[in-house]
Amino acid sequence: MRKRTAVVGAAFVLAAASIAMGQPTANAEPATHQVHYTLTSAGPGDFNLYYSFASPPSLEAYHANSAAYVRSEKVDLAPGVPWEFDATLTDPQWAFLSASGAAHAMQADPNVRCVITVDGQVVADQTGPFTTQCQLRSWN
Repeated sequence: MRKRTAVVGAAFVLAAASIAMGQPTANAEPATHQVHYTLTSAGPGDFNLYYSFASPPSLEAYHANSAAYVRSEKVDLAPGVPWEFDATLTDPQWAFLSASGAAHAMQADPNVRCVITVDGQVVADQTGPFTTQCQLRSWN
């Protein structure tokens, strides 16, 4: 009788362990990625920015309510003073930063540059005289 109890007890312990180990996987949160946006300019300029701060579940959800995932703001950049923003995205393919500025009479082009890093790695880097756009996905 003692052998049978030990075998049943061992089976119970193994079953309980497999259930306990399976539980966290079933309830685990999706992986997240740290996204860092940086915008700099070689000269002074006013820019309209658009950038994603959250990952939509689908392109349809994005089109239905883009304000739930994208922010817009106006910034005045000075040379050597970057604009920066950090976001946590479940899908880094949604990361984008777009900046557009206007030419000012008697001033050189501001030469604006955007950079996106994901989990510490540079994944997009673009420069333009008045506008620039960094993105990871095709929006077509």
